[in-house]
Amino acid sequence: MTNFSSENISKITVEPAVLKGSVKVSGAKNSVLRLMAATLLTNEKLVIQNYPATLLDAIVHKDMLDVLGKKCSVQDDVLVVEELATLTSKLDWKGRSIRNTLLILGGLVTRTGYGAVPLPGGCSIGGGSGERAYDLHVMLLEKLGAKVWDEDGFLHAKAPEGGLVGTDIHLPIRSTGATENAIIAGTLANGVTRIWNPHVRPEILDLIDMINSMGGEINVYGQEHIEIIGKKSLRGTTHTVIPDNVEALTWLVGASVTGGEIEIENFPFEHLEIPLAFLKESGARMYRHENSMIVKGSNCYPLELSTGPYPGVNSDMQPILAVYAAKARGQSKFVDLRFPGRYGYASELNKMGLKSRTDGNLLIVDGGSELAGTDVTALDLRAGIALALAALFAKGETHIHEAWQITRGYDRFFEKMESLGVTVRVG
Repeated sequence: MTNFSSENISKITVEPAVLKGSVKVSGAKNSVLRLMAATLLTNEKLVIQNYPATLLDAIVHKDMLDVLGKKCSVQDDVLVVEELATLTSKLDWKGRSIRNTLLILGGLVTRTGYGAVPLPGGCSIGGGSGERAYDLHVMLLEKLGAKVWDEDGFLHAKAPEGGLVGTDIHLPIRSTGATENAIIAGTLANGVTRIWNPHVRPEILDLIDMINSMGGEINVYGQEHIEIIGKKSLRGTTHTVIPDNVEALTWLVGASVTGGEIEIENFPFEHLEIPLAFLKESGARMYRHENSMIVKGSNCYPLELSTGPYPGVNSDMQPILAVYAAKARGQSKFVDLRFPGRYGYASELNKMGLKSRTDGNLLIVDGGSELAGTDVTALDLRAGIALALAALFAKGETHIHEAWQITRGYDRFFEKMESLGVTVRVG
């Protein structure tokens, strides 16, 4: 089997294939990174099971924890995090950065009273724009009493004497990252913290479950607010990461568009109810077993949907569903309410013969045309996945450049593709 472990994969070649066999969904990218940030809340040992060990962003996060003074060891799909020395409050990191550094900042300042992490994207406070702005993180830390500033390429936060102080945090939008950071920072704050208008989704609940098993006291009141009773310290625990719902959807769509038949093990049914409803109404043939989903190739019909907060269709799922629409005969329409205009991947799919266009914040896909393999670029993680799926039913070989983007968020993705009958070559 081909070795796909390198972050330096510049290009892969994917041949058309019909997916057949079985595949197991790994631990969720959007959960495990948050859980890893939460390991900063205690000096005791934490064991994280169903850890997606080859996921590049998880590897980067593990190395960041090592730099801060944690000792991380991985055996198969189990991550053990211990603290054998004094925790360092400044993340002096020269490698590729990830968005999760903001949660590391929240964990450091609530645990040690001070934290410093590289600026996300290297921009100053207020310099971010659109989906990459981090003003909400600055706001919530300041609400908890911290002084926050940027200096010499780092974002710094310092708690008042005695530590952060619980308060009411009102989020203007349902931000996943801000909700997570408020939970992490509020866990060791003095008193009670309430997060109003949070984004309550499976990954948030997974984070809360782990912190509560560490001795935290966090209560969720639907989408209205989350209440956090601050603790002086937390203990170690063993926790199992929830399955990745975007990966599960990826395999489901892959089988549907290629006319294949696969069994998806460790399938997170309860986290995908609305996306599954859309797909079922659009022709997908799915059969639920106790802990797995059988998917058989089907006649794909057009989709019309908008993305939104959980339990709706997540923005990350939109490029995958656009590939389903490419196979469908007829016109599909997508609106991304969370990240308007997130359609860069569609221009790459158009190089393969997809007929799509944008009208304001509307993406229109005229499906049913034959796609042809060509040279395309994975502009980001989800764009890379969309291209890999489209390559499965395109005519001829597809060459995907910057393919390392896919391994940022998918554990053993190419190995799993090969196990389902897909020929994937590096270079």
